[in-house]
Amino acid sequence: MMKKIFFLLSVLNLWYFIPVVAQQKPNAPYKSVLQQRGEVYFSFSVPKSVNSRKLISRLGQFISIDHKEGSRVFAYAGGDGFDQFLSYKLDYRLCRAPSMLLSPDILNPAKRKSSLAWNYYPSYDEYVQLMHDFQSQHPGLCELKSIGKSVLGRDLLFIHFMPSDSLISKPQIMYTATMHGDETTPYVLMLHLIDYLLNDYDSNSRIRRLLDSLDIWINPLANPDGTYAGGNNSVYGATRFNANGVDLNRNYPDPDMEDHPDNHEWQPETKAFMDFAKVHHFVLSCNMHTGSEVANYPWDIWSRRHADDAWWQNVCRQYADTVHKYTTIPNYFTDLNNGITDGYDWYSVNGGRQDYMNYFEHSREFTLEMSATKMPDPSSLPEYWESNYRSFIDYMEQAGYGLWGRVYDSLTGEALAAKIFLVNHDTDHSEVYSALPRGYFYRPLAAGMYRLRVSCKAYQSKIFDSINVAPNQKTFLSVALKPMSLDVQNSEDKAIKIYPNPAATSFYIVFRTKSDSWEIVNILGQRFRSGQKLPSQINVAKWPRGTYFFNLLSNKKRYSRIIQLQ
Repeated sequence: MMKKIFFLLSVLNLWYFIPVVAQQKPNAPYKSVLQQRGEVYFSFSVPKSVNSRKLISRLGQFISIDHKEGSRVFAYAGGDGFDQFLSYKLDYRLCRAPSMLLSPDILNPAKRKSSLAWNYYPSYDEYVQLMHDFQSQHPGLCELKSIGKSVLGRDLLFIHFMPSDSLISKPQIMYTATMHGDETTPYVLMLHLIDYLLNDYDSNSRIRRLLDSLDIWINPLANPDGTYAGGNNSVYGATRFNANGVDLNRNYPDPDMEDHPDNHEWQPETKAFMDFAKVHHFVLSCNMHTGSEVANYPWDIWSRRHADDAWWQNVCRQYADTVHKYTTIPNYFTDLNNGITDGYDWYSVNGGRQDYMNYFEHSREFTLEMSATKMPDPSSLPEYWESNYRSFIDYMEQAGYGLWGRVYDSLTGEALAAKIFLVNHDTDHSEVYSALPRGYFYRPLAAGMYRLRVSCKAYQSKIFDSINVAPNQKTFLSVALKPMSLDVQNSEDKAIKIYPNPAATSFYIVFRTKSDSWEIVNILGQRFRSGQKLPSQINVAKWPRGTYFFNLLSNKKRYSRIIQLQ
């Protein structure tokens, strides 16, 4: 009889809750759950007499808020965090772990697998093999890259699409999934997307154009230790946290709370992704989750809107509307504002990757919540794919629209790392930068007229008035910046005389007082010469032609001059 009751409860999705457990009870079952899994999943309601946003924000410093359903809040916590939660004396319900709602048999890939129908969750070993197979079966189209290791030494794997000359500068895009290990819908959908792009490249002109014009990186599994916390053979028993019991989506530097808003050191997974982002300058990215069905755009930490709020609303509305057009899942992707929301309007998050990417890396990243059920029956995954794959492509294509350009030295043609700032528009680090070694920049923008300022250290800034950006079009700018002439450089620099400048084979340096140290570097920061005793002449005949910076320290004052080699 009990088995029948449990089956009925699971069908009705009521097995989600373990009966209410008051925090005062001794020997509460949460202790055994923590001992077995390292985390508990629970829900609570905020008393009507309490400011909900302030309380949730305060609690979010030591528990991980998952989502809200009306007045009820769902969250995860480790042992220390849950002890702090209990001190607030809120009644709560322990919930069954989302990764344990389905039976182990349903989640067993050996029993569910059907060729590459993508209707099952692979074992960990099969996942690794699939990623290797993508590379070995399509060697000219993609490569397999590991950007680092998890706590337990598992590789953080990306498929990098490279169908054309890698020397051609293209906008870079990143898709990552399942940084919460028990949120597995996007895990399989990203494997499916990789397979789709590779197999359709030769037969689908849209896919060919996409891969030829963009630099795409896809990571299906950002938290392998959490997803396979129950063992390598199945995702049953997966945890939200990593192997150190840390929520990776609260572990990033925060614009308001600085480096460690969660009071944890940066985890190996976090450091790997931050290092990766700093190198690749992603124009667009997407961080995929489950627990709701909504496209969540920045900011998560501020009530004020992102400078590109109009663009974000258009892009996320396109994503949701396309899902609505093609889905066969009843009432799918209709949470909050019919499938889209500003993050702060929903609930605030500190230390999330979305705000990190937008603020610190000047990227455009949104958080995609793909299924209300955190780990749905794998047989439903093809329906989720059919509902979403067109929207995946639509978002990638946005990197090809807006404002594009290249910034370079007007004398030498060398690429420059410059700041591209929209006057009376950009706020909160929404500006973008041209990237070395080629000097290209990419700025997705809503249609409109913009005033642009391009600036670079030791160069004269340039203003562009009335730059017109059309919808779903690319506006290209070629920006040549002039080096500052002697009369516009810092007045202290006049204490140094360098001649001839520009130079061909050598130049002379005159400085009337004693120098403590000096150096000459190129625009990439590479040092060509340095020392304490300043020479009167430097031979540059064999140096690469271009722009160099002469830096000198004397009596705790720094002097700089630009040198051109022709």
